[in-house]
Amino acid sequence: MADTCVQTFGRIDILVNNVGIGGEDLGPVKLKEEVWDRIFAVNLKSMFLTCKYVLPYMEKQESGSIVNISSAAAVAATSMLAYKTSKAGVNALTHSIAMKYATKGIRVNCIMPGLMNTPMAIEGISKSRGLQKEELIKARDSAVPLKGGMGSGWDTAYAALFLASDEAKFITSVILPVDGGQCAKIG
Repeated sequence: MADTCVQTFGRIDILVNNVGIGGEDLGPVKLKEEVWDRIFAVNLKSMFLTCKYVLPYMEKQESGSIVNISSAAAVAATSMLAYKTSKAGVNALTHSIAMKYATKGIRVNCIMPGLMNTPMAIEGISKSRGLQKEELIKARDSAVPLKGGMGSGWDTAYAALFLASDEAKFITSVILPVDGGQCAKIG
């Protein structure tokens, strides 16, 4: 992927790692080992691998921006053990790579989306929990402190656009909640 990008465009300036799965994440006792492995392979290993192959190009250029998409679940209470742990790993991966490559002009940041009204979230959760979509949306909206309820995929996209842009040239190793205040709720 990285080689093809450089062959086609001559360089790699931005990498956005946006991936996440969590189905069949039933907690520590009922969670199957193969489900744990699949969630970690998709949510964390894939980000490690894209960074592994893109970073040498960015290092040669002495510039670049990587934006990893984590989740507010990384720091919030959730019943999804493998998902939460894999997304906390994304935060740690971001911090580690950011500190290693800062002197080389490469910025690495992370976004933690909170509750989002996206088809994947609403369809998947309503189906797995046996809830009507309207009931789920109402419950999720009420869990968000900021007036208006859940965010959308655009909220995450705008944050990624900012972090990848030159306007964020002095920002690295940030774990940015895009969550309507969910992560700020303490107690």
